[in-house]
Amino acid sequence: MTPALSTTTFFVGPVGQDVGLTSVALGLARALSRSGARVAFLKPVAQDHTAPDRSTVFARTFLASVPDPLPRAHAETLLGRENSDDLLEEVVALAEQARQGADVLVVEGLNLAGGSSYAGNLNALISRTLGAEAVLVASLRPAEAGAGTLGDSLEITARDYDRSDGGGLAGLILNHVPLGTDFGAALAELRRHAPSLAGGKLPLLGVIGEQTDLYAPRTGDVARLLGATVLNEGELNTRRVVSTVVSARSAPYVADLLRPGALVVAPGDREDIVMAASLAHLSGVPLAGLLLTAGSVPDDSIARLCRAALSGSMPVLQVAANTYTTAGRLTQMERKIPLDDLERLERTLEFIADRLDVQPLRGLLSAAAPRERRMTPPAFRHYLIEQARAAGKRVVLPEGDEPRTIKAAVICHEKGIARCVLLAPPERVRAVAEAQGIKLPPELEILDPEAVRGRYVEPMVELRKSKGLTGPMAEAQLEDSVVLGTMMLALGEVDGLVSGAVHTTANTVRPALQLIKTAPGASLVSSVFFMLLPEQVLVYGDAAINPNPNAQQLADIAIQSADSATAFGIEARVAMLSYSTGTSGGGEDVEKVAEATRLVRERRPDLNVDGPLQYDAASVQSVGLQKAPGSSVAGRATVFIFPDLNTGNTTYKAVQRAAGVVAVGPMLQGLRKPVNDLSRGALVDDIVYTIALTAIQAMQVGAAAQAESR
Repeated sequence: MTPALSTTTFFVGPVGQDVGLTSVALGLARALSRSGARVAFLKPVAQDHTAPDRSTVFARTFLASVPDPLPRAHAETLLGRENSDDLLEEVVALAEQARQGADVLVVEGLNLAGGSSYAGNLNALISRTLGAEAVLVASLRPAEAGAGTLGDSLEITARDYDRSDGGGLAGLILNHVPLGTDFGAALAELRRHAPSLAGGKLPLLGVIGEQTDLYAPRTGDVARLLGATVLNEGELNTRRVVSTVVSARSAPYVADLLRPGALVVAPGDREDIVMAASLAHLSGVPLAGLLLTAGSVPDDSIARLCRAALSGSMPVLQVAANTYTTAGRLTQMERKIPLDDLERLERTLEFIADRLDVQPLRGLLSAAAPRERRMTPPAFRHYLIEQARAAGKRVVLPEGDEPRTIKAAVICHEKGIARCVLLAPPERVRAVAEAQGIKLPPELEILDPEAVRGRYVEPMVELRKSKGLTGPMAEAQLEDSVVLGTMMLALGEVDGLVSGAVHTTANTVRPALQLIKTAPGASLVSSVFFMLLPEQVLVYGDAAINPNPNAQQLADIAIQSADSATAFGIEARVAMLSYSTGTSGGGEDVEKVAEATRLVRERRPDLNVDGPLQYDAASVQSVGLQKAPGSSVAGRATVFIFPDLNTGNTTYKAVQRAAGVVAVGPMLQGLRKPVNDLSRGALVDDIVYTIALTAIQAMQVGAAAQAESR
């Protein structure tokens, strides 16, 4: 079978040992996905003899249809029989399976680990067989190997991948660049020894520096490494070990080291250290844990005194080995990401993708079979960040002293996503930040509600005078930080509002409906969720606000949702969902959907809409062809409009939980100014992306207002 001409293949190969090949290969796949390409991934031959293959397991967390690699033993058997042709045929078959429907296939080669003398030659052979362009990965970590030696190795490796037609080399990624490296001098030395790099045949695609935070294991990983007894589980599998505090001295000398992420290592009879760690925990410092050595535990009297800390969220472990032996074993911990540590994997891939320039690779993508560009989850998230940066909006966060919200505001400030306003007493914000190990930028705006509340009483009375609101009533309502933030938005002092980390949806939406009102031409407020499926982002509406919309309201929701999809880079193909497709069924519910579809077509003939459609007919191409032949939406829908709240909310949660899909939202539609709700279980990243989304909405509201004034 010949390779599909419409798919470009990049082979990620190592230059030397321990280059971080897996993380860089997956980071490259993430960066290409962000750029809008449909990416597939393949590890042709398993790295280890034992299953499962790490690269494949990790790739499946964000890419669909990643084939299993060929077993290492099978590949070695074929090579041992000098039967490499059969092996390469199997690799080609795997590549064809992997690249179906993709614009680009990222293939990860074998690490040049001990006992793999054939790995380098096999990598180059596979790359050539697949007609791939090689992305070489080199490490600057080994201090004993200078840049000149690395340059020689790089040039030898580049010749192995270079093809007679002038192709075969796509670029170089330098990984593990130590902090403090004189990179200019190192790069000059590399170029002197590697003509391919100096002559531009091997463009530099990225430089990835060492980032110690990315190597922080979970406390549970440490427990498994040491075979520790867990005396108190606490947050064993979520806290991370950023530093190790070994109690060689008394408590006053280690107190300053008891910071977020510190693992305190001490014999159980060092009661001063045990009490110091307990006090730090009770003061709100999220230590990684307390590790008691020498098989000892604190005296009962001390244990009783520290019970609240030793039985709380702080993990407490015990090992039989002494402190010196235990500390030594901790320094030998592998840097590999455990298969179940998806949070660390995600941070690592984002870190690497941020430091890669894939634009030179984009020029190599084949244009032989142009396809519609799907908005992948990484591309969607990248779009949000870039558009929000361009918007430069001010967003108020009424839950300003909530730890996740503070972290999100700091991230937004550092990345330039939005100018966040934390609405809370400044001393409270600073205390929470200190306890969480968060460094507050001096420029981050913190607004004390007590200091500003009075100036909003009269404007609020004016806005609600038709409802009989008096000054004392307004003053009482403004005690609620969400109401206060909504007034700031109503008066144009901020561009958007994000709340819900500790408030209900009703607490967030009610003030907006009372003070912000609906946008011109909008008859209702609705919502959408952006569902981040493995290969594309879908829009679900309305799954949060309207319980049982009539046909007119359903048409409004469909139009609002389609416009939202388009505004966020998703081509809107709108499926009006029902339990029946077309005229195959009847009843009031089906008739409502059919009427809503007719109204959408009448009011917005520019929209691509169809209905009634069952969910499978809307989402699965083979089913759509069978049930709704000739439909331009069936099997290809990107916007799914549910007939009622019960159906929408149940479906989005079922998809989210059963398929492990991230759901961004709900994003409110139809308000004059953007107000967005959070799930009370929202993660920091959820809040960051919701702030970005709100900033983009504010930009769009401003653009619409300018267009109307012309």
